[in-house]
Amino acid sequence: MSEPRLNATCLSVDPQCNSDENMQMNEEQKRPATNADQQFCSILFENAGTDRNVDQQLVPDFFRDLFLDQVVQAITEKWKDYNLAPFFYSPLHELSELSYRQDVYRDLEDARALNALQSFSTQMRAMRERLKQANDLYFPYAIERGFLGAAEIYYLAVQSLYQQLTGLGLHSCGLRGFQRYLARYVQSDPFRKLVTDGETLTSQLSHIRYSLLLKDDSVTVRHYDEESDYSTTVEETFSKFRRGAAREREIKVPIRDGMNHIQAQILDGVALLYPDTFRALDEFSTSHRDYMDNTIARFDREVQFYIAYLTHIDTLRCAGLSFCLPKLSASSKEIEGHDAFDLALAGKLVRENAAVVRNDFYLSGTERLFVVSGPNQGGKTTFARMFGQLHYLASLGCPVPGKAARLFLCDRLFAHFEREETITNLRGKLHNDLVRIRQILDDATPNSIVVMNEVFSSTTLQDALFLSRKVMAKICDLDLLGVWVTFLDELASFNQKTVSATSTVDPLNPTIRTYKVDRRPADGLAYAHAIAEKYRVTYEQLRERIVP
Repeated sequence: MSEPRLNATCLSVDPQCNSDENMQMNEEQKRPATNADQQFCSILFENAGTDRNVDQQLVPDFFRDLFLDQVVQAITEKWKDYNLAPFFYSPLHELSELSYRQDVYRDLEDARALNALQSFSTQMRAMRERLKQANDLYFPYAIERGFLGAAEIYYLAVQSLYQQLTGLGLHSCGLRGFQRYLARYVQSDPFRKLVTDGETLTSQLSHIRYSLLLKDDSVTVRHYDEESDYSTTVEETFSKFRRGAAREREIKVPIRDGMNHIQAQILDGVALLYPDTFRALDEFSTSHRDYMDNTIARFDREVQFYIAYLTHIDTLRCAGLSFCLPKLSASSKEIEGHDAFDLALAGKLVRENAAVVRNDFYLSGTERLFVVSGPNQGGKTTFARMFGQLHYLASLGCPVPGKAARLFLCDRLFAHFEREETITNLRGKLHNDLVRIRQILDDATPNSIVVMNEVFSSTTLQDALFLSRKVMAKICDLDLLGVWVTFLDELASFNQKTVSATSTVDPLNPTIRTYKVDRRPADGLAYAHAIAEKYRVTYEQLRERIVP
């Protein structure tokens, strides 16, 4: 499979940071590598034990609600052979680990570094394909030649990557550590022996010459003895009969994988003519059976996490959308985002050549919870998904949608979106909502984030308001950060921790949604007021029309 290419473009980062913890993280991002003498292990995990059981990670419960399942599918679609999805199911919880990944993304702003990794990945894919083809063959010498070809692709790829990375101004601990590992590896005795044996054997095989004598139903293999090439003589003999330029005819010969039994017998005959060379081929396959270094094999898989994500967002960047590496804090809940958007929806809209609406948001002081209200189909749920997506992608160390962002590093993320009733649990919709919300509140900590969307919509207005106030009081007591989308305007002014935000409409045509969400009071009259303005029947407009 050919690998998608992309242009390395700058990741915009908010230059301002008021949080002490954010300042501390910036200093960590600038520090030189302190593990210069340590063995490089992973390009994704700074600490060797962090990635335990990554491949056993399950899809988080909130993925479907936040459309993160669609995002991950779109990112990993062309990288199925690497099984990248588990990496996207495994958020990090330490600032140093996130700084480790963000620094790698910064290094990949350099097109030279990114292109070097993409080229290496392409060659490693070719190597695996060559091994697969060799393993599908039946005849021993054909298998061994395929193995030699795969090993040759491997050591040339490693040498090329080392040469390309050398001299680049890499700053991340991850890529610098891998560069040092490569420097040691290419000078190691096993690798140098692999290269020497491979080059010698490939040269010997390329110098093999032999002749075939075909007579009746027999084939004789013998040494090439400088026999005359009769093609020139035949061409000269028949040149006298040429009448003008002959029309070229192309005959397509079907290409078949592998070889048949006759070709295999010919190869066996050649092996008898050159026993030393084919004995060396046997020995190469045996002595270098495990030629691939485990750390490099792991790097080849893990680095696709960066390449796949950058490839995905590059399409959106070309459409004019911005991405940034967010400032992260594990203590300050003062957050903000500029020109942020829903990554899943943006991918769909860009494919349809439609405009992507971007939103700004911030919470300061004791503010913790956006209470979003407004007209139906006005972008409230999209805003909630965007909020959850940004914080989750930030916990992976990835660039997030927006020009700049300052986000909270949570321990867990919870989402409650409306779901259809199911007969498997024998519970009604309201009962099911209560059970799910109770589970969230039991599991959440003050360091968690919660995204609630249209809860208790299946009951009466009075009951929904009563239950919502109880749940919101618990959320505020836990000091949770999050978004609550609701049709109950009364919740917007619940206490000092809640911030009212409403989806807006076009003032000139209230039937048109802008899909923008602004911080403003939820008085329940915004939509009605917009209609009144359109038809010039507001109080002020009526007074202007009344003649004294």
